[in-house]
Amino acid sequence: MQRSAVRPSPVFYGILALTVLGGVLAAFGDVYSLATTHRDPRLVAGIFILVAAGWALSLTLHEFGHAFLAYKGGDHSVVQKGYLNMDVRHYTDPVLSIVLPLIFLAIGGIPLPGGAVWINRWALRSRSSATWVSLAGPLSNLAFGLVLTLSVANITMPEGLAAGLSYLAFLQILAFVLNILPIPGLDGFGAIEPYLSPQARETAAKIRPWAPLALFALLFALDPLQSAFAEASRWVFDSLGGSERAAYIGSYAFRFWQH
Repeated sequence: MQRSAVRPSPVFYGILALTVLGGVLAAFGDVYSLATTHRDPRLVAGIFILVAAGWALSLTLHEFGHAFLAYKGGDHSVVQKGYLNMDVRHYTDPVLSIVLPLIFLAIGGIPLPGGAVWINRWALRSRSSATWVSLAGPLSNLAFGLVLTLSVANITMPEGLAAGLSYLAFLQILAFVLNILPIPGLDGFGAIEPYLSPQARETAAKIRPWAPLALFALLFALDPLQSAFAEASRWVFDSLGGSERAAYIGSYAFRFWQH
């Protein structure tokens, strides 16, 4: 791969800087103020900025992962499309990819898949290349979540920062578990699609726009299904060494207007 193909944009560095700023504010915040009516604005603002900007950062990494593996697999059109610049604007629809996911997070919901890169799968060299292109996104969420949980577990840090990072890590696990499901329109299905029959792929193409929406509707409507999804995510989070207590504090501070 040419060295110049990957060029992180100023937008990426701006989101990274905003995430760091949120972490600094959270680090100087007082976690114990959450139990009072006078919550520390540094903690609340810091965790909110850290999680919101961190989610945009993870969205960038998720879609970049798809594009990078597509480039390695033979689709060089991703360079002209700007997908290797790590500029979230190339991956997103402002409403569907940023506004709606943040609204769902704000009300305590499930983080929606946030963006899309258009891959020329006919240019990919093999079925295994197509599979890895699909897996790259959710695996980036899993890796990001792992890095965050390991950082909290092994680095001594202020409790406010640990809470924000833990909640952001848990959201990465939620995104991983959701995206890895073998449902048309999600990355898990994209990983197995190259090995399906033409008839199965044709059927999947017809329901692809609606299947994720149906899944989200069922998750919100059926408590047992939502509980099973949450338990699976908690199991992965715990397996990676995540702190449910810290993640809960981070979630509580992030949705400050509900308390």
